[in-house]
Amino acid sequence: MDKIRNQSVENLVQVIAKMGTADDVYDFLSDLCTIKELQDMAQRFDMARLLKDGANYQSVAAEVGASSATISRVNRCLMYGNGGYEKAIALFKGEKK
Repeated sequence: MDKIRNQSVENLVQVIAKMGTADDVYDFLSDLCTIKELQDMAQRFDMARLLKDGANYQSVAAEVGASSATISRVNRCLMYGNGGYEKAIALFKGEKK
């Protein structure tokens, strides 16, 4: 986590956290990211949700069209990361985490 923490990243995280609506975040991300970057992030979130629900690499690859290397990176974050995917998935499912 320390490798990504700097003032620029902190500013970005803080402004996203303060945005009031999904539309505000959507507008900001659409301006900030390329279409491909946004699609890649969405794909990784889809992979994390599928893996968290017990899907295997083959079914995740078939459903989202990702490489096994990318699926492995997402799975590694689920297993050994900072818990960000888990928090996001819980929010997505309407759970308290």
